[in-house]
Amino acid sequence: MNDELKTELMKRCLSLARKAEGHTSPNPMVGALLYKGDKVLAADYHRRAGTPHAEALVLEQVGQDARDATLFVTLEPCCHRSKRTPPCTDAIIRAGVREVVIAMQDPNPAVAGNGIEALNNAGIATQLGVMQDKAERLNEAYIKHITTGMPFVVLKVAMTLDGKIATPDGHSKWITCEASRKVVHRVRASVDAVLSAVGTVKADNPGFKPSIRGVRSPMRVIIDPNMDIPEDFEVLKTPPDTVIVTKNHDTYKTDALRYIRYDGELDMRWLMAELGKTGVMSVLVEGGASLTGYAIEAGIVDKVMFFVAPKIVGGKGSLSPVASKTFRAVNEPYAIKDMTVRRTGCDILIEGYLR
Repeated sequence: MNDELKTELMKRCLSLARKAEGHTSPNPMVGALLYKGDKVLAADYHRRAGTPHAEALVLEQVGQDARDATLFVTLEPCCHRSKRTPPCTDAIIRAGVREVVIAMQDPNPAVAGNGIEALNNAGIATQLGVMQDKAERLNEAYIKHITTGMPFVVLKVAMTLDGKIATPDGHSKWITCEASRKVVHRVRASVDAVLSAVGTVKADNPGFKPSIRGVRSPMRVIIDPNMDIPEDFEVLKTPPDTVIVTKNHDTYKTDALRYIRYDGELDMRWLMAELGKTGVMSVLVEGGASLTGYAIEAGIVDKVMFFVAPKIVGGKGSLSPVASKTFRAVNEPYAIKDMTVRRTGCDILIEGYLR
């Protein structure tokens, strides 16, 4: 089998894996297929945590025909037993698969090369690294969470061409077009939590729910130091879950809320670590200039999404997107890496990584 065919088959696996975006946390997204005799016998993907893995699904579909086939999978097959589903390596070995082509090694310490070793010890050939960069990008949130305990953080900003997020009186609806807002709703549906602050909540009364049928709503994490949210506001209505991050030791009347309490000034890295401990793998920051500034200064942001609308607002008092306490020199900025630019309706979306 030539490299070009292997790449095409792995592309298909990656496309399948992405179908589960927003549903597999705290598991990674994984796609797999079985190839034999110049044809694909079966192709499938992991749906959600606790359900069969992609490898097990394709092996079950073909039964005895899996013998001497080549298995393509986007992530190293699991080999440990401390989970709800049996090890995929056992199923692969029993099925008599001839070769396993793998996009990336699993960074989970319970696997991390052990799955490949188990296959090799059983006489099954393996190839690692086919479309590895794409596989790592697909599961960037899983990789960060499993290796650091911290969630992968995406920062979203919507601004005008002259760099404004609101007029002096705080008016900001709607800066971007409907196509951009649809992208944001898809991102909300893909993350475990949305992080915002009381200022944004009081100004806009958002629900932070994706307006897409059939998808889950992320947890809302609201920084509300003094418990200032009006009792009838959307974020206090559950479901979805809402976590109030506060210095106050009182509670709102809604019993379903959860609380993270702190003293003094909020340490954003500490907050991310606390969320990570509860299994939150990814966070979308949707707030005003102050929260954006705090997040960047604290070094918690992994990825940025700047939606730029073809509008000019002007005004010295109009708000800019980042109101941090300090600034960087022009020759020593917060640098954006691996930047991409694309159209979203009449707007431009600039994405990149803040490392």
